[in-house]
Amino acid sequence: MTFSEYQEAARTTAVYPNLGKNFIYPTLGLAGEAGEVANKVKKIIRENDGVVTPESRDMIIKELGDVLWYAAQLATELQVDFEDVAAKNIEKLRSRQQRNQLQGSGDER
Repeated sequence: MTFSEYQEAARTTAVYPNLGKNFIYPTLGLAGEAGEVANKVKKIIRENDGVVTPESRDMIIKELGDVLWYAAQLATELQVDFEDVAAKNIEKLRSRQQRNQLQGSGDER
């Protein structure tokens, strides 16, 4: 499945206020789901000495899927093809890699 195919399929399941004119809702959902991923990882550290079990791995995969869904909805709301989002991200990372700037901080490194 390509990112574009995922974006199209995910959109068929989208139900939220002002669908098609509401970039705020998926933005907030994306932040919330990313927090849920972080919380699952935190609990692995706290409760299982950082050991990822098959069960905790599955829980993280489910939450990552929700992150992906909200990212796809945000791209759709912004009228951006998710395939382009992925391609531009790899382009940015390769540029940083070539310039030995993968580490550090700042959007424009």
